[in-house]
Amino acid sequence: MLPPEVLERAQAELLCRGNSGMSVMEMSHRSPDFEPIIRGAEASLRKLMQVPDNYRILFMQGGASTQFAAVPYNLLNKNKCADYIISGQFSKKAYQEAKKYGDIAVAASSAGSNFTFVPKTARGDFRPEADYVHLCWNNTIYGTRFTEIPDTGDIPLVADMSSCILSEPVDVSRFGLIYAGAQKNIAPAGVTIVIVRDDLIGHARPDTPSMFDYALMAENESMYNTPPCFCIYMAGLVFDWLLDMGGLAEMQARNQKKAALLYDYIDSQHYYTSPVEPECRSMMNVVFVTGVPELDKLFAAEAAKAGLKNLAGHRVVGGMRASIYNAVPLEGVQALVDFMAQFAKDHPKEDN
Repeated sequence: MLPPEVLERAQAELLCRGNSGMSVMEMSHRSPDFEPIIRGAEASLRKLMQVPDNYRILFMQGGASTQFAAVPYNLLNKNKCADYIISGQFSKKAYQEAKKYGDIAVAASSAGSNFTFVPKTARGDFRPEADYVHLCWNNTIYGTRFTEIPDTGDIPLVADMSSCILSEPVDVSRFGLIYAGAQKNIAPAGVTIVIVRDDLIGHARPDTPSMFDYALMAENESMYNTPPCFCIYMAGLVFDWLLDMGGLAEMQARNQKKAALLYDYIDSQHYYTSPVEPECRSMMNVVFVTGVPELDKLFAAEAAKAGLKNLAGHRVVGGMRASIYNAVPLEGVQALVDFMAQFAKDHPKEDN
């Protein structure tokens, strides 16, 4: 969901942005009209996340899945080995992609418990010679998240934050690289945010595709080729919306309130349960089940009729999943809780 205020601003500027005489979708990316849009978006994101001066912000393409390859191309450059923490589907895909390029090891995994928690690690779990350690901060499919930054010592920590970026404050200085597809909390699909420390730039493999090369992207200020101009424009509007509300601390408070409302209801009754260990519960993706597959399917169908869309769980886990990203209002979560209560009343289970 995008903030209504952002959509209204985009609507008002759709035919003509400022005095340019054209839509952002019609602008040349090298024109004086687009320059303040991309530089403004970068400045707003830097302020919003308090990105240190020794980090570059890149606007790239191809989604987070492209970064599964771009990361090893750029960072797997000293000892040709890296460690991955497997906590869900996307960290597993990132691991499988990276295996094509070097010695990649699983430092920890929760696969044996169907990813109902994120594995805890200590510094000794990582190989000292690893070029980096990779994790996925929030797991959309399984409804889990990291709540503590793993101690990797001097090994750069790489985080896929696609589904939780900007949901709460993050100490960027604890990471060597953060990347995120935009389509969960930032903008329409099409732009990928990469925040990378300066010392990790410029060491890419000789055969790195140009579009994957962080140094080339940084040198060209994210405009080596035509960037996704409209997506960057929308991202900038969202960044400014967050700044206007008070920043990420305020956004975190709102997200915690929304998540607590839904989790508290789930924990207060016996019709629905959450398979996720409480200390690992995601603020963005709340997974729950009735325990009866037929009821789960009926729930999603009836919810859609009631205007509560996309509540069916991912095919690999089933059940239901409520994605309550930044722009989802508290009233929307309350509407879901009310529907859940009514559905339980209308469709009693035999063991209830």
